[in-house]
Amino acid sequence: MSALLTATCAVPAAGAVLTAALPAGSTERRRSTTKAVALGVSVVTLVLAAVVATRFDPHGDRYQLTESYSWIRSFGITFSLGVDGIGAVLALLTAVLVPVVMLASWHDADPGPAGPDGTFAPDTFEGRRRTQGFFALILAVEAMVVVSFYATDVFLFYVFFEAMLIPMYFLIGGFGDRAGGPDAARQRSYAAVKFLLYNLLGGLVMLAAVIGLYVIAQDQGFGTFDLQTLTSAIADGKLQLSGTAEKALFLGFFFAFAVKAPLWPLHTWLPNAMGEATAGTAVLITAVVDKVGTFAMLRFCLGLFPHASKTFAPAILVLSVIGIIYGALLAVGQKDIKRLVAYASISHFGFIIMGIFALTSQGQSGATLYMVNHGISTAAWMLVAGFLISRRGSRLIADYGGVQKVAPVLAGTFLVGGLATLSLPGLAPFVSEFLVLVGTFTRYPAIGIVATFGIVLAALYALLLYQRTMTGPVKAGVGGMPDLKVRELAVVAPLVALTILLGVYPKPLTDLVNPSVNATLSQVHETDPAPAHPVAATSGGEQK
Repeated sequence: MSALLTATCAVPAAGAVLTAALPAGSTERRRSTTKAVALGVSVVTLVLAAVVATRFDPHGDRYQLTESYSWIRSFGITFSLGVDGIGAVLALLTAVLVPVVMLASWHDADPGPAGPDGTFAPDTFEGRRRTQGFFALILAVEAMVVVSFYATDVFLFYVFFEAMLIPMYFLIGGFGDRAGGPDAARQRSYAAVKFLLYNLLGGLVMLAAVIGLYVIAQDQGFGTFDLQTLTSAIADGKLQLSGTAEKALFLGFFFAFAVKAPLWPLHTWLPNAMGEATAGTAVLITAVVDKVGTFAMLRFCLGLFPHASKTFAPAILVLSVIGIIYGALLAVGQKDIKRLVAYASISHFGFIIMGIFALTSQGQSGATLYMVNHGISTAAWMLVAGFLISRRGSRLIADYGGVQKVAPVLAGTFLVGGLATLSLPGLAPFVSEFLVLVGTFTRYPAIGIVATFGIVLAALYALLLYQRTMTGPVKAGVGGMPDLKVRELAVVAPLVALTILLGVYPKPLTDLVNPSVNATLSQVHETDPAPAHPVAATSGGEQK
């Protein structure tokens, strides 16, 4: 039994403990050492996640590199890990983004301006910033997210699905955006508490469903939380759920995942959290943590409750398309750059969930690619926005103008992020959005048609943001703005490169995820709809 998956999860967890235990960063040298250690741990995790992805055989078993260790034997709970193509890709995405976030957040935990006597007041927020805590929390989030993507025990998944809320709460509430107004501390606290309460509520509902599933399974001789055992028993008819019970359990799981995703109307915590967090933490929220919700819809909702998934699919599609249009409309009207990106993400998550519950191979393959591509493109857009905000000290769009004249590289990379967000052909999100729309249209044409309006609105909010901030006369406070520095270029360059590469050659990802998508569809007993007007070929090769 290989221990590769355990090592991939354990390295960032151990790194979080090590980083937190380093001497307090009272000097620049100590802070630099802390940052270097945390960055090194994240790079090792990236290497391990890449090894997992390369060792996964798309033509082999659905779950590979499996590990299982006894945990709570009396309840059939195990520390079981196994990776499918979707989990391998999303864990790799997480491992790619964490070192990028660390580099982008290199100075986010440094003390603020010193007082007149050259010291930092211990009773102020800025004086309490600790480099060790900030970077240790990032590594803790990474460890918990990776476990969630690899977990094949339902209870194990639930534990880490909930546990990741704690470090995220402290990252949002304790290390917020320095460009906030005079009421920033209260707004940060509000955003962190709202994030925690919304997600805890979803988790409590899921816990009730997890217990209910175990009780029903135990009554039928399956006293286990092992996902493979449960899904196989359900597929074979050995474990039977009544229609009412299956629907109730599905809703319990789905509610928690919809809050995390987030799906309209359970989305309201996201703009607050992303707006008040640092740019790096905002990327962790929307590009890493939220993906656990959509991933879990594929793995748990469809695998454990196939009939209920089909029953509720039309209603979920309606909520998804509302989220697409609603998020895009509110993004158009935003005055705050980071909240604009947050509402744009709500719109994108609508596309992802729509692709999942269209129950077609194109839709689910596109949804999985969308998770990856949205993570990369939104990270690029948000991090460049963070660099912009840190220079000007304001999140308000109205405070910018003419940036491209004084910082052309910053403006250019910001444009690439915006173009990727609106799914420009040739950039990575285009492929995934196209697949989602095609997959949805083949089964639900009306939903697919309405969803396309989200593309038009995306072009509107992305291009208007660029026009208002980067073009026109140079506004006061912008004239002396420096362009991207070496460290910042090292953050943006790999994201832009991946956006272009996956836009023109997505095959490596589709080869990994398609077998898992097909397995998921077989669990819900669905096949792609036949063409309404099939085309036959004559013996001479002419169509008729």
